[in-house]
Amino acid sequence: MRRTMMHGKIHRAVVTDANVDYVGSITLDPDLMDGAGILENEQVHVVDVDNGARFVTYVITGERGSRQVVINGAAAHLVKPGNRVIVIAYAEVEDAEARELRPKIVRLDGVTNALAVLH
Repeated sequence: MRRTMMHGKIHRAVVTDANVDYVGSITLDPDLMDGAGILENEQVHVVDVDNGARFVTYVITGERGSRQVVINGAAAHLVKPGNRVIVIAYAEVEDAEARELRPKIVRLDGVTNALAVLH
C-alpha cells in the first residue's frame, strides 16, 4: 500500500507580496525551501491562517535570504500581503517508509519570517 504523507512544511510564513498578473504559483526564499525539503516546481498546498483560504500550486524559487513568500496568479485574490500561511508538501511513499518518515518543518515567527524552529 502507498500512503500520501506530509514530508515538508513551512509554518506561519508571512506573505510578502501578491501578484495577480503572474501566471501562477508561490515564490519562496530557497532558504525556506531547503529547510522544509521542498523543491522548485514541486506541488504544495497553501493554507491561509488568517482567512481560511486553501489552494494547490507549485513552487518557484525566489531570492535566497530574502524571506520572500509571494502568492502569484489567481490565488493572489485569496491571500494578501501580511497574511500568515502554511505551505505543505506531500510525498507518496510505501507503508513501511511512511511509518519512519520524519517531515522537515520550518516554523517561522509569523511576523517577520524569522526562523523560530527548524525540525
